[in-house]
Amino acid sequence: MTAEQIKKIIANGENSCVEFKRCGNGMESDFYETVCSFSNRFGGYIFCGVLDDGTINGVSEKAAPEMIKNFISVISNPNLFSPTIFLEPEIVKVDGKTIVVIHVLNSSEVHTYKKIIYDRNFDSDVRITATNKIAEMYIRKQNVFTEQKVYKYVTENELRADLIDLCRQRAVNKRNDHPWKNLSNIELLKSAQLYTTDWNTGETGINLAGILLLGKDEVINSVCPSYKTDAILRKINVDRYDDREIIKTNLIESYDLLIQFSRKHLWDKFFMEGTQTVSLRDKIVREMISNTLMHREFTSSFSSKFVIEENKMFIENPCKALKCEELTPENFSPNSKNPIIASFFTNIGNADELGSGTRNLFKYTRLYSGQNPKMIEDDIFKIIVPLDNNFSADFGSYEKKSEPDETANVKLSETQKKIIEELKKNNELSAVELSSKIDVATRTVEFNIKQLKEMGMLVRKGANKNGVWEVK
Repeated sequence: MTAEQIKKIIANGENSCVEFKRCGNGMESDFYETVCSFSNRFGGYIFCGVLDDGTINGVSEKAAPEMIKNFISVISNPNLFSPTIFLEPEIVKVDGKTIVVIHVLNSSEVHTYKKIIYDRNFDSDVRITATNKIAEMYIRKQNVFTEQKVYKYVTENELRADLIDLCRQRAVNKRNDHPWKNLSNIELLKSAQLYTTDWNTGETGINLAGILLLGKDEVINSVCPSYKTDAILRKINVDRYDDREIIKTNLIESYDLLIQFSRKHLWDKFFMEGTQTVSLRDKIVREMISNTLMHREFTSSFSSKFVIEENKMFIENPCKALKCEELTPENFSPNSKNPIIASFFTNIGNADELGSGTRNLFKYTRLYSGQNPKMIEDDIFKIIVPLDNNFSADFGSYEKKSEPDETANVKLSETQKKIIEELKKNNELSAVELSSKIDVATRTVEFNIKQLKEMGMLVRKGANKNGVWEVK
């Protein structure tokens, strides 16, 4: 790695894949906790000789080789690391300072340091003790598709025959000679891989994908009690909501209900593609909703969301992520998290083949709002689509917007006013401390801080751990 590459990474600060270590007294215990958490998550870079705020302090040039020797000794010791790890640290000169760079790879195994499992949560190394979290980690490492789990006591009677007929008809409408056209219900289930055999246990029956797609609500709620999608409109009452629907039914009707929710609250701007009128809104929302329903991790307790705000809409859902990065049409590599469900959605016309949907999302978002969307793959997968009611694909932006720092006419909620007032008194307050002072939930504080940053009224100076807030 070159000095320029290192400076570019350091300039972006610490995150789930980058950690700065001062290493003034060598590599201490928390250093190896980071190595363990990186191995268990997406991998990443550890920079020895860099302060929390990104200042390159350096380590002793003479001490660096000995530090590396001790490091290799620790990660190779089965009494400390299990299983042991093989890594190759690199000594690099940056602006005349010596730093040690360690590229930790994403391991295919779950590692422990001193018999403790560590995981990475943004820029923190977290001890994992909860059974469900450990199970999620093993599922992620083993590339297990939880949608394939067979429920041998679930029969065809627990599925909705009317939904099977509806999906058969949708498949035939999409393609007149579709093979499902003349199949019986059980033959259709087998053809769609919803009735399968688990070759590890020998059990045969309807799998989780079949239940989620076609099951009765009471069966779905019993098998996946945390499964739901929270559809929220939040434009006027930004602390709570203006409209809300909690959707806990099968994936087919969930798709339809979420589409209806978007049509109720989003503009359908006029657009001609060739000689045909096209609904940009429906094109965009279709990709967002099919993504959040097809590619979520259904064993997670995290509730998926579809949120519409004044200046953006977004989806969030738990994800069995393979890496942590922002996805674009250029770097997107198709990887279905639930291939059976994704294939079923494609057959009935609710989704396109992997890859084309991403390109369409970027294409139609630019036409709808004049900006690019963001797709972020992490444990919580996000698609963020900017909204601009002043933009038209025919005329561009026909009303000049204020610059972010022109905040004189910005209307703030009461919570936002209180946050600004408290930070003017003490600009070092954390979200937890603010929530205590203004008597609202920490998550509410975090949400409002995010909005204030987007308005340009708050700027974070320094690192997340010891930085300060600047009120504009």
